Amino acid sequence: MDEKIKWYKVAEGKDTIEWQPNNLALTEAGGRKITLARIDNEILACAHKCPHAGGTLADGFVDALGDIVCPLHRYKFSLQNGRNVSGEGYYLRTFEVEEREAGIFIGFEASTWLDIF
Repeated sequence: MDEKIKWYKVAEGKDTIEWQPNNLALTEAGGRKITLARIDNEILACAHKCPHAGGTLADGFVDALGDIVCPLHRYKFSLQNGRNVSGEGYYLRTFEVEEREAGIFIGFEASTWLDIF
């Protein structure tokens, strides 16, 4: 296991997450709020607030390309790498997700833990 990553369990399994109809969920990992997105059978994770104006991303939606869309101004971000795909130049923090026998875990780089929120 990579010691540069600190892992936090967020759920027992995919079915125990309280998904909203938009396939997004708000959860906590390490005392911080995180947005989870369900695309097909994959779970992706990102910061819970939009870096532009602080909109709650779990209240937005995932578009047909798999990008998360902020509910306030419709800024779009790749859930794979955090790039702002609608062209405004912002960056959204994304996090590693692992599905293990023990549950669903979110990973944060230990060296940047304090800088990401």
